[in-house]
Amino acid sequence: MKVHLINPSNVSFGTAVITPRWLYVLAAATPGSYGDPNLIDETLEPLDPLQIRQGDVVGISIHTGNALRGYEIGLMARRCGAWVVFGGIHATLYPEEAHRLGGAHAVVKGDGDVAWAAVLDDCRNSVPKDIYEAGRIEASTFKPARWDLLPRNRYMWASVQTVRGCPKHCSFCSVWRTDGQQPRQRSSDAVMEEIVQLRRLGFRFIALADDNFYPVTLTDLQLAERQNNASRLAELKAVRSERFELMARLAQLPADTVFFTQITMEAAEDPEFLAAMKAARIKGALVGVEAVTPQGLKDVYKDFNFSGESLVQRLRTFRSFDIHVLGSFIFGLPSDRPQTFDATAAVAEQAELTFAQFVMLTPFPGTVDFARWEKTMQDDQTRIAGVPLTRHWLIPSALRPKVYSAHPAMTDVELRQRTQGVWDKFYSVKLIWKRARCVKTLKARLAFVLISKLYRRMYADTGIATDSARVARSARWARWIAKPCRRLFAGKPMPDLQVPGRHVNSPVIRQLQVLQ
Repeated sequence: MKVHLINPSNVSFGTAVITPRWLYVLAAATPGSYGDPNLIDETLEPLDPLQIRQGDVVGISIHTGNALRGYEIGLMARRCGAWVVFGGIHATLYPEEAHRLGGAHAVVKGDGDVAWAAVLDDCRNSVPKDIYEAGRIEASTFKPARWDLLPRNRYMWASVQTVRGCPKHCSFCSVWRTDGQQPRQRSSDAVMEEIVQLRRLGFRFIALADDNFYPVTLTDLQLAERQNNASRLAELKAVRSERFELMARLAQLPADTVFFTQITMEAAEDPEFLAAMKAARIKGALVGVEAVTPQGLKDVYKDFNFSGESLVQRLRTFRSFDIHVLGSFIFGLPSDRPQTFDATAAVAEQAELTFAQFVMLTPFPGTVDFARWEKTMQDDQTRIAGVPLTRHWLIPSALRPKVYSAHPAMTDVELRQRTQGVWDKFYSVKLIWKRARCVKTLKARLAFVLISKLYRRMYADTGIATDSARVARSARWARWIAKPCRRLFAGKPMPDLQVPGRHVNSPVIRQLQVLQ
C-alpha cells in the first residue's frame, strides 16, 4: 500500500514561492511502516494518474479555492481503486461534499497531525470511517515537517509554523472559526529545530506561516490588568515571553537568514516587539490593511485598524524597524465608491509598502461574510453550469464570477476594472523602480523588479482576469520567470549548523526583561 499526498492546483508554474507545509507535516505523521509517502504538489507539476494503484491511499487537502480540482483528483483516484481521504479547511467545513463530489472514503475534520496514522491503519484494514473528528490538538503534539523529503531547487521559500489560531474575528476570515481564537503556540525548541534543518538544506528565506505572529497585543495586556484578571494576565505574558524567546534565538542564526510572517496592524503600536522582529531579521510581514476608510473597516469587523493619515503613519512604523510590508486590501465592500480605489492606491504609495495585493471581496465558507451573503441569496435561483451561485467554488474556474453581490454604487465590470487598475498602477515599472531603492546594489534592484513582476503575474491576472487567454499568458510568463527568481533566494547549504541555545545575555532577552 503506497501513500500519496496531493496538493491540488489548476495552475502549475514549475517553481513555487512557498512550500505547502501540510504535505510535509502529514509525511511526518505517516508511520514508517508505510514507507515514505509520495508527495505531489500541483503548483509545481500536474499529477500523473499512473502513479496511483489499486489499494493505495490518496490524501488530498483542500481549501475553497482548489476544492474543485481536489474533487477531480479524488474521483480519479477512486476509479483507480485507491482509498481516498480528504482534509483541510474546506473539507472540515463541508465533509459531505467531499464524499458526494470527491469520491471520499473518509474525511478528516480539523488537525491531521495525530489522526492521520489511525486513518491509514483503518484503510489498510478496509474499515475507514466516514468522518474523523480530529479537532484542535495541543501545540506540543504538532508534527515537525519531514523536510528531508523536500525536492531540491523547486521552492523559493520554506515554511515553518509557530502558532495556530488567531484571537481576532475578521468577517472575511475563517481561521478564527476553524483554528480557534485561542493561540496554540509551539515551543521555541521545536520551531528552531525545524528552521535549522531547513537552513542546513540551503533555505535562507523562511516564512513563519502563522495565522497571526502577534497573538498578544498591548491592548490585551492592558485589558487583563484593568479587569484584575491575574490568571489571564499570566497566560498572556507567557505567550508573549515565548514570542520574545523565539525571536532571540532567530537572531543568533547566520546573518543572511531572512524571515517573513503575517501580523496585525496593532504591532505598529508595540515598538519593543518590532525591535525584536528587526533583531531576528523578520524583514517582511503581510499586514491585513483591508480598507482605508473607517466605514470600510467596520464592514469587515476590523475597526481595531486605523484609516487615513494614522494608517499611513503606522504602516511607515514597520519600515522604520526595517520590516517590509506586504499590504493586503479588499475591494468591493458595500461602502466602497469609485474614489476608494484612488485613495487606496495613494495610501499604498504614501505608506511606502514594498508589496501589495488588491483582492476582490469573495464570500468564503466559514466566514461571517459568507453566512450573511448566503442568507441574502436564499431566494436567488442563479445557476452557472448547473451550480448554485452559493456554491461558487464548484463552478468551473473559467465561468466563475469575480463579483458575487450587487454593489450599491458600481457594476461588476467597474469593480473588476478598477481593481485591475490599482494593480496596474502599483506594479508599474516606474513605481516598482522607485520602491527598489529599499535594496542597495543595481543587481538587487533589478532582482526586485523581476520579483515584483512575478508576484503581479501570479496573483493579479490569474485571480481577476475573466479572459482565459490572459490567464494562460500570465501563467506561462510566471512559469518562465519563476526559475531565475528562485535562484535569487537560494542560500548556501550549512550541514554543520547547530541549533542556537537560550542565551540569557542576548539583546532581545534583555529587552524582554526590561518589559517585564
